[in-house]
Amino acid sequence: SLALLVNGASALVPSNVPKTKRPAFDATRAATNTMAAASIASALVIGPMADAVDMAMDTPSFGSSSLVAERVTREGLYREYDVDLGDQKYDNADSTYKSAKETKSKKGKYTALIAILVVGSFIIPMAQYFWYVKDDDSSDKFFNKVPEPEPEPPKKKGWF
Repeated sequence: SLALLVNGASALVPSNVPKTKRPAFDATRAATNTMAAASIASALVIGPMADAVDMAMDTPSFGSSSLVAERVTREGLYREYDVDLGDQKYDNADSTYKSAKETKSKKGKYTALIAILVVGSFIIPMAQYFWYVKDDDSSDKFFNKVPEPEPEPPKKKGWF
């Protein structure tokens, strides 16, 4: 960081140093740029190929054929057709609802839980607020304020 500070400070000083002429073609810079471009291109081309080879090598081979499902011949409206019977993946028609008896027996537990949550979310913050302001007498001064009596109107000065 000190070097950047010194270089930055020297950049502000005017100088009359003549600039040297650069050659029209710099072989070192051209070779460096060519190597960089070649390495980027090879990484882009060879990288996905290497990943594909790795993925192909990871799959285990259990022989020339593997049994996926049971094959059954069914009779349709126009012809017979073969169907692969396997485990059902997507649809589950089993009932997962609790019985009415079990729901009714646990109703009290859930009612108590809801009551605790309501108390926790409404009553406790109010109690905390009143605990904090219990020693503050500003509300007592405001609500127990005795109204000031209206001043008597000034007496009229008359002729007598």
